[in-house]
Amino acid sequence: MSLIHTPITEELADYIRRVTLREPEVLRRLREEAEGRSDLSMLQIGPEQGQFLHLLARILGARRTLEVGVLMGYSSTWVALALPPGGKLVACDRNAEYMVRARRTWREAGVEDKIELRLAPALETLDALVAEGLAGTFDLAFIDADKANYTNYYERSLVLLRPGGLIVVDNVLWHARPLDPHDHTVDTEAIRAFNRNLHADRRVALSLVPLGDGLALACKLR
Repeated sequence: MSLIHTPITEELADYIRRVTLREPEVLRRLREEAEGRSDLSMLQIGPEQGQFLHLLARILGARRTLEVGVLMGYSSTWVALALPPGGKLVACDRNAEYMVRARRTWREAGVEDKIELRLAPALETLDALVAEGLAGTFDLAFIDADKANYTNYYERSLVLLRPGGLIVVDNVLWHARPLDPHDHTVDTEAIRAFNRNLHADRRVALSLVPLGDGLALACKLR
């Protein structure tokens, strides 16, 4: 039997962080704040995922990026820190309370000028960006919001992305719930459908990184 992957124990996860993680202090404080809140601890991405997004933005030479689902600004800050002067991240969220905290994070990290917050339902924002003539101009999109709209967010992001740009989608493993034949909740069915549709989408090159709760990577081919 071939070894599929090395099981990540708590000890190994701690080792990985010690030898690879370069988490800025402002983000460490924010992460620990979220981990201490029961309403947020399961919603925020892990530091390894944030650093991975940062690396992807640098590899792409990203100047214009998009985020659907901001929460308190953890992932957007990671990406914004990778953007060059004049780079821009359009942040889509509808929760005004969380956005107050996100703005504080951006300001403390020195990236507030790189982030354009659009406080509205994300589908409205994405449609507005297309209407503004921004189709084909984004380098990177990160989707981490309500699962029922994943396919809608993906389709609009694909329109906004340039050829060679990348869409990153969180929670595609969904805590292994898609494997449970008895789980027919709305979110689980949405993840199942999204994963099936993404697998069949020949407009993109595809990979799934089993980091955190699973990151799907879709590179727009043309």
